[in-house]
Parts: sequence; structure tokens; C-alpha cells
Amino acid sequence: MSAVIHDSDPKIETPADARAANEINKLSKRLHRLVGQAVIDFNMIEEGDRVMVCVSGGKDSYAMLDILLGLQKRAPIRFELVAVNLDQKQPGFPEHVLPEYLATVGVPFHIENQDTYSIVKRVIPEGKTTCGLCSRLRRGILYRVAGELGATKIALGHHRDDIVQTLFMNMFFGSKMKGMPPKLVSDDGKNVVIRPLAYVAETDLERWAAHRQFPIIPCTLCGSQDNLQRVQIKQMLREWDKRHPGRVENVFSAMQHVVPSHLADRNLFPFNELHATGEADANGDRAFDDDESCGTMTQSSAAPLTLHRHAAP
Repeated sequence: MSAVIHDSDPKIETPADARAANEINKLSKRLHRLVGQAVIDFNMIEEGDRVMVCVSGGKDSYAMLDILLGLQKRAPIRFELVAVNLDQKQPGFPEHVLPEYLATVGVPFHIENQDTYSIVKRVIPEGKTTCGLCSRLRRGILYRVAGELGATKIALGHHRDDIVQTLFMNMFFGSKMKGMPPKLVSDDGKNVVIRPLAYVAETDLERWAAHRQFPIIPCTLCGSQDNLQRVQIKQMLREWDKRHPGRVENVFSAMQHVVPSHLADRNLFPFNELHATGEADANGDRAFDDDESCGTMTQSSAAPLTLHRHAAP
């Protein structure tokens, strides 16, 4: 006698379910590949390292820890992971969430309790952005904790879009062409800071967080400030990515292909020592040529350019 299979049977996989599973599988492979590539390209993690993974309760740090745990299982080198959360004593912070989650994934962890929230609220006037002071306080504490835990690397959850946002923030508001490097030595000279998500797009992290159902903890200190310059830049880049897919990726790629001789920083290139040699140089500038990137666009990428004349106020 044949069994009757009902449409509501959860074991039956529909074509839509299969497509969704396939997309998640591709996303997982892409995330692990990009993080692994960043680790290799910048020599972020070495044999015997003890990596302190900073977990805030946001999607990015959850994803970073999740992916590093996956890579740890199949990496050709041995390294340790220890998750660290700084409980800044923000009102309403659900202090049980992270310990419970970290215990379930089986990673050693440490919760550092420091009331930086009260300091920030006392020092920063109401309505002013709190990020600067909060970051300095948090950084100093995490550096100290890294030393106490014997960590050789400190992993932060900044992704590709964070790095591009920082570049534009520094250009627009600081008059500097400076970003957020995938790897650096901390300002105290004692720690190596790494950003394993450097190649990962934020939209992929959003999808991964939804799939993995991370217990997200919203930031009530700085995360809800709508007047932040970073929020403005993020909105601009998101709009670019909608209208011109690939533009943000190209900006990040440009940060990896810097040509100092074609910028204007005299500290990076000895412009004052340049003289005609009488010899052809394949890398020289064709000063009167149009830039190659200004060539004719294909029909698919071409878009009308409209100049708007704004009325005087």
C-alpha cells in the first residue's frame, strides 16, 4: 500500500525551497572564500595565534566569529579563538544574550564589564555624536584585555563597505585620502588588529545574519544616531550601488591599486626630483591623452548625463 503524502508535509522540498537552499549554499561558500582570501592576502592569522574576536552583538561581529569558527576547522594551521564582549552598561542591554549564544557555539569567551556609557553621557552634550569618545574608551579597554588574555591578534568586524565609507568620510570631512586597513599595528604598538571581513559586502552579511538567526543586540548608544556623517555616507553608497551596481566594489578595488605618481602627495612620491631622462617609460603619463576610463561606454552601461541648473535661494 502506497503512503499518502500531504502538501503540508514539511519534509517535501519545493522548487522554491531548493533555490533558497542553493542560494544560501553559494552565500556560505562566498563568505568563507572571501574571508579566507583576506586572511591569506594580509597574513592575518599565523600558526599558533590566539585571536581575540571582538563580538558586540551586531550582525557583523556575529558573522565574523561564525565564519572564523568554520575556517578554523579546516585551516592548514592551528590557531585559537577567544570571543570578547565589552559590556558598556547601556541601559536595557540584555547581558544574558551573548554569554548564552557563545556557550552554544562552543567558543571560549570573556565578558568585560566597564561602565563607559555613563562616562560618554556625562562628557558628551545631548545631541552631539558620541562615537569618538566611545571608540577611544572601548579601544583602550580592548587593548588591555587582549594583553591579559594573551591574544596575539585582535579581530574586528568591519567589512568592505565600512572601509569604503571611511575613505569617503576622510576625503569629505577630513581632507585626507585615508581608509580603514585590513591589518594594522595598534596605536599603543602592542597589538596587531585584523579585519577578516575586509572583502565582504554588507548586504551579504545581512543575508547571512538572517539565515543564521543571530540574536542581534541593537546599539542604543551610537547606533541610533541618524545625524552621523557615517550614516550619510552609507546612504550615498547604498544609492550608488542600486543605480550603478559594482561602483562600490570598484572603489574598494581602487584602494588596492594606488598609483602614487599620479596623485599629489609629495611624501609618497618625489615630484621635486623628477626630470626628463630622454628615455621612453611605459609607465609614464601620457599627459595630453584622455584617461582610458573615459572611453566610450557600451550601450548597456551608457546613461544620459543631465546637468541641473539650481535656482538661487
